[in-house]
Amino acid sequence: MGTDPGLRRLALRTLLAAFPGSAPPDWALRLTADGLAGHTLFGRNVTDPAQVAASTAALRAIRPDVLIAIDEEGGDVTRLAHATGSPYPGNAALGAVNDVGLTRRVYQAIGAELAALGINVNLAPTVDVNSADENPIIGTRSFGADPVRVAAHSAAAVAGLQSAGVAACAKHFPGHGATISDSHYELPTVDVPLDLLRVRDLPPFAAVVAADTKAIMTAHIRVPALTGEGPATFSKAVLVDLLRREYGFAGAVITDALEMKGAAQAAGGIGPAAVRALDAGADLLCIGAQVDATLVEEVAEAIVAAVGDGRLAVARVEEAAGRADALAAWTRAGTTAEITASNLGYAAAKRAVRVEGVLSDLASPLVLQLVSASTIAEGRVPWGLGPHLDGTESLPVVATETEPAALVELAGGRPIVLVGRHVHRLAGAAELVETLAARHPVTVVEMGWPSTWRPVGVRAFVTTYGASHANGWAAAETLGLAG
Repeated sequence: MGTDPGLRRLALRTLLAAFPGSAPPDWALRLTADGLAGHTLFGRNVTDPAQVAASTAALRAIRPDVLIAIDEEGGDVTRLAHATGSPYPGNAALGAVNDVGLTRRVYQAIGAELAALGINVNLAPTVDVNSADENPIIGTRSFGADPVRVAAHSAAAVAGLQSAGVAACAKHFPGHGATISDSHYELPTVDVPLDLLRVRDLPPFAAVVAADTKAIMTAHIRVPALTGEGPATFSKAVLVDLLRREYGFAGAVITDALEMKGAAQAAGGIGPAAVRALDAGADLLCIGAQVDATLVEEVAEAIVAAVGDGRLAVARVEEAAGRADALAAWTRAGTTAEITASNLGYAAAKRAVRVEGVLSDLASPLVLQLVSASTIAEGRVPWGLGPHLDGTESLPVVATETEPAALVELAGGRPIVLVGRHVHRLAGAAELVETLAARHPVTVVEMGWPSTWRPVGVRAFVTTYGASHANGWAAAETLGLAG
């Protein structure tokens, strides 16, 4: 016997798929016609604005209420500007400026750009409180380490996005900011009492619920006090008891990508993860980035099979599909703000720059950019001062493969400006900086999460709170090196 077509369509209504390339392939259009809730766009789907608008129009021609989502956080996580870097600073910079009106305007501008391209769900803002300096995946995506400040800016971001007719999806519930591992690769554990979560991690989620966020994303993290051995994505205690009943959230619960090891590995595959997430109270299941027609059908079949053998109540799947439908209906009825060309993001990034020490004698320096890896969330997006310099020489440097004496010789009489992300935890970087500073005039530009580490002997330490295109320009401008 084949799959029941009604149950298949019901299962598809809970799924967010993805596709390769600059235009939706036939299978993506066919599944959209069959009832698939929608698709998530990634950098590989983005060439230019006209192309993105054509892709979303092709999907909407098949079904006007299709959901089209994207991770457009600004700052270090951008899909639309993945080739150049975002023209907006990220949350850490906005939190450093601490002007909630500015945060609202930045997110309204992002929302207006998305709406103009036919994108109706932004998988943002990140509202995690980054309480762990060594957090490898949140960092500058967070508004800061103070729950009160993060809550205020989170609510402003939601209001800004939704004023442009784009649904906000606040993430990652119940809080990914205290982790020291990345849920793309493993299941992180936050082993703290619920009372601590309530005062440290949960206030921003209370704020975005009060601000009427249309969606909230789950975290693939283990919180033993709530979730036992599994991730929050599979926990009724988290998604129903805490989020729905205690915090009163009535919108759509969207999972983080189920292909991530924090979910798929914990469940034994993406299909089983989808079943467990639905059963726990999730409504829209983000499959991930590496998706094809076969995988979508496998996930839908896993849901149908679970309904058939009683592991999953059909009423729960109907409830989830209904919330996905309600989200789509809201986005179709939303007010779309007009895009206005401005330098809003660059001005905001400049306001965030902090300088410790003295910026002097920086005429014609040698700029060295420490090579570092990107997270999966960030992708390989260009960063640094290079595109913004006035002709100043700039070179990449691998900290563990570079002799300080060679750099001093190369600089000659020129001062050195050393640019990095998370310099204190990049292998060999802290030692390189301090060795250079003992022999030569050095200024450090930190474009990652600001830690308490400050290298001994440097002339100045400049913090940008992010590595977007806007942050890079702001740093170059502050140093007097912008072209």
